[in-house]
Amino acid sequence: MKYSLRIITLFVTLILIFNSESVAQSNNTISSNLILQTTTSWDGNPIVYPDGEAEITALRIDIPSGTETGWHFHPVPSFAYVMEGSLELIMEDGSTLLINKGEALAEVTNTVHSGKSVGESTLKLIVFYAGAIDKELTIMSSDD
Repeated sequence: MKYSLRIITLFVTLILIFNSESVAQSNNTISSNLILQTTTSWDGNPIVYPDGEAEITALRIDIPSGTETGWHFHPVPSFAYVMEGSLELIMEDGSTLLINKGEALAEVTNTVHSGKSVGESTLKLIVFYAGAIDKELTIMSSDD
């Protein structure tokens, strides 16, 4: 439980750092806006942390408009926040999810999927991985 709370706290703190709208400049008050709180990934499966020594990784990922990620999966929980653009996530069964600027999601774990930048501008997102030392974050599907 302490591990989960630390990851969520880190996720929210880093989002606040990247989101300049979170600090009200006019009266020097700090505000906090809940961006994501969940026990499941976007496909409804429970979030399960990997065994091993915890390692948090944060990546800024830029994907030009119209570009696809290719089929892949994440063996560890990951959480994404869209800073610019729009991301369409596609599952192998054809189901999709669209997330836009200012939205966040808990990514699917151990489930093959693809993503595509569908906005007019380059997709810019921050992804936080709740992994373990020596554990890969993303594995490309052999079908790709």
